[in-house]
Amino acid sequence: MSAAVVRDALARAKERGACAADAVLAESEARETRVRIDEIEVVKQERSRTLGVRAFVRAPNGLRVAVGSTTDLAPATVARLVDDTVELAHATAPDPDAGLPAGGFAADAPALGLLDPADRAVPLEARIADARRAEAAARGVDARVTNSSGSEASSSFAHVVLGNSEGFLGEYESASHGLFTMPIAAENGAMQTDYWLSFGRTLAALEDPATVGRRAAERTIRRLGSRRVKTARVPVVFEAITARSLLGHLASCVVGSSLYRKASFLAGRLGERIAGDAITIIDDGRRPGGLASRPFDGEGLPTRRNVVVDRGVLKSWLLDSYAARKLGLAPTGNAARSPGGGPGSSTTNFWLEPGTSSLAEMIAGTERGLLCTYLFGHGFDPVTGDFSRGAAGLWIEDGRIAFPVDEITIAGNLGEMLASIDAIGREVEWLGGVASPPIRISALTVAGE
Repeated sequence: MSAAVVRDALARAKERGACAADAVLAESEARETRVRIDEIEVVKQERSRTLGVRAFVRAPNGLRVAVGSTTDLAPATVARLVDDTVELAHATAPDPDAGLPAGGFAADAPALGLLDPADRAVPLEARIADARRAEAAARGVDARVTNSSGSEASSSFAHVVLGNSEGFLGEYESASHGLFTMPIAAENGAMQTDYWLSFGRTLAALEDPATVGRRAAERTIRRLGSRRVKTARVPVVFEAITARSLLGHLASCVVGSSLYRKASFLAGRLGERIAGDAITIIDDGRRPGGLASRPFDGEGLPTRRNVVVDRGVLKSWLLDSYAARKLGLAPTGNAARSPGGGPGSSTTNFWLEPGTSSLAEMIAGTERGLLCTYLFGHGFDPVTGDFSRGAAGLWIEDGRIAFPVDEITIAGNLGEMLASIDAIGREVEWLGGVASPPIRISALTVAGE
């Protein structure tokens, strides 16, 4: 039925005068629960389905385009949506770069391990039990864990159908499961909090709930007794979970809209060296089990492996077809969209290739500096690359952890930071679509007292 809805919408768009159109139907089912101490605070189940239609009409100097969506899939409602969208397209300004991709649509459906069908039968009560186990494990680590912001367990299932007037029609199913714990510890009148989380395409891929709870508690306890340090320029080791955040900033600078709008400090630098020889960054929409994997992108083009940075040299942008036309390049299979909007460029599974050092070895090789375990705020300017974010972590003296620190700020420039990475760890933490091993940057300003 889902594919028929998309086909009917496309046929009607052509009948109503659209020269081209595409349509996406997204159906989802989500379950979420949050447990705090011994109480269940949230239990939520929801289902949704939304049809989005994008219609193009010809103009003397380009195409006019409009997007419409509905959650009501009754035939009369879909017909009215299509009619209104085509009519609205006639009222928009023409764009010479608008249009569907110029062919090359996905022709295969690789097995990417995006869900285990058996997980659909797992009852919500089982996810509540997972949250309870994580919460209990966190509180059982140490008597100083006195409170909690809660433990959450979630599962979602999606079915996506995408088609266009060029004859492409594809669909896939996927799932996402998560577990998150955030305990609170207290000592000598001071409180600290931290968290741990696990995500996977299948329930079997998640860390054991007790492990998630214990890791969250251990991270929280190690922050007790935190102090400030004097402002200094020192090496900074980023744990995998915080290095991932830095990589996310870089991701925002290599996607289409940031580039053609000149809103990226990397604009115009394709083919240039931007980091050391040890830095290779990959985006791969077909990584098996990847949290952002899918067989085709938001325009029906096949997803693929793109080497964004190859041994320090910027090799590729991540582009949808519109951004590709604006830049005079080819799309890279990185279009993303929701039914209510048009496509835009986005990463898929985006990661820094690991090195050979363990985190312990990276710390031991740092005479004096900071192990960054927590980042706050959004202090990054993609136009200049300037970076300044609140942080917390563990101070390193003589290659050993000396004491916890907080109320500090880490500042630098992302371009300079990339060029100053002098160690890369081997442990990659996949906590979303962006992942990184630990990294060490040879010198950053850590602002404290």
